[in-house]
Amino acid sequence: QVQLVESGGGLVQPGGSLRLSCTVSESIFSANTLGWYRQTPGKQRELVALIINSATTNYNYVDSVKGRFTISRDNAKNTVYLQMNNLKPEDTAVYYCYVVLTRRGAYWGQGTQVTVSS
Repeated sequence: QVQLVESGGGLVQPGGSLRLSCTVSESIFSANTLGWYRQTPGKQRELVALIINSATTNYNYVDSVKGRFTISRDNAKNTVYLQMNNLKPEDTAVYYCYVVLTRRGAYWGQGTQVTVSS
């Protein structure tokens, strides 16, 4: 069973930064998709940032985080990161890591709470 372990969430003031990490129990070298989603109570889970590996590598961000959030990967550590800068109260949510592994399927992390508040 593939496991995703997330860390890095917490409480931060507006304008602050956090870096989320998602360590996968198997190699992510050939992963089709690596991403982060978020969810607030009563709302659907929404895409935050995505790395899509096809003929080229594509990076996608929801408009509200462009210029503030950066998704990246470290294949040697089987880890996906989400660097979040200039955080706003509306970024408060549970953040979920999402991975699609070739010939294995799609997997979710357990979620990590991010709270932006003064």
